[in-house]
Amino acid sequence: MITVNNPGSWSYMYAPLEHAEWNGLTPTDLVYPFFMCVMGMCIYIAMRKFDFTCNRATVMKILKRMVLIYLVGLAIGWFSKFCHRLNNPLSGADFFAQLWYTIWSFDTIRLTGVLARLAVCYGATALLAITVRHKHLPYIAGALLLGYFGLLMWGNGFAYDETNILSIVDRAVLTTKHMYLDNGIDPEGLLSTLPAIAHTLLGFLIGGLLFRKSDANVEHLDTPTHITLTKVVPLFVVGTSLLFVGYLLSYGCPINKKVWSPTYVLVTCGLASMLLALLTWVIDVKGKKKWSVFFEVFGVNPLFLFVVSDFFAIVFGAFTFPVGDKQMNVIGYIYTQMLSPIFGQYGGSLVYSLLFIALNWVIGYQLYKRKIYIKL
Repeated sequence: MITVNNPGSWSYMYAPLEHAEWNGLTPTDLVYPFFMCVMGMCIYIAMRKFDFTCNRATVMKILKRMVLIYLVGLAIGWFSKFCHRLNNPLSGADFFAQLWYTIWSFDTIRLTGVLARLAVCYGATALLAITVRHKHLPYIAGALLLGYFGLLMWGNGFAYDETNILSIVDRAVLTTKHMYLDNGIDPEGLLSTLPAIAHTLLGFLIGGLLFRKSDANVEHLDTPTHITLTKVVPLFVVGTSLLFVGYLLSYGCPINKKVWSPTYVLVTCGLASMLLALLTWVIDVKGKKKWSVFFEVFGVNPLFLFVVSDFFAIVFGAFTFPVGDKQMNVIGYIYTQMLSPIFGQYGGSLVYSLLFIALNWVIGYQLYKRKIYIKL
């Protein structure tokens, strides 16, 4: 996610690193849903510690974490506006007017977003996990996807314009001042969060396949040494089934990230399950772990490093300085003056992304080697 969101130039990106313009799927479109699916698996692990019991303490912990994740996303949005307004002051304004203009941007701040969706999906899935019998969760996920598909069919949901029901609802509830607009559609809007909840529920159920203790007489059945084909094969079978059904249904319900279509949920959850089966076999069963250290650094502090990457991206992009007769930000300077002349326009853009990843990895590695895990 950090790589694809931070190119040297948005005008020069290799096709696999771009999102599908509307219908369809690219490798980049897999990153966010994979994270959603993994979050569902992590919810299974976390709630299992409490035996999936519903009590005041557990509910309050879930709600607190949900609110904190949402507020972090809101803070990132505010910080972005703050930096850009600080670098682009009002013309002719006095000190206090300028100060207010710079600090107060909540009248135009985006209320949705990546972290906002993660917060809602986390809260909904975790609460369902402790209040509903788990055998009913597949039906809830299915009902959400089926109901959402009906809504898309009824409300022109695959139109890439403001006639789309998703756009109509978001503009009516949020207003355009608090939305990200892509042809009138917010890709993390209100209604499209419903299938995202189903997405996280499927991740929760996939986590159950891997971590459920199927034998009460085995105390540590789900430790790496006991993960066998009885764990890996079901993951692969479920993943293959979801992938097949998703692509089969895509003839009537296009795979579309921006509306988070039901087929997008099925296909990406299927691929995530298959990838998890492969990684489980390679890392836990075969014990080939050394190559995964690079990814573990991001895996143990994902939210923190996501926020850090946003911080750097905002600062590097917001503040400008004179270069000859032009004003350039840090991103533009590194790309145009240092990387593009050596690697070309597309190559330079990719190299910038890789250097940006390396910067965040170095920070994450300092935490990793000290076993510091930052959680909400």
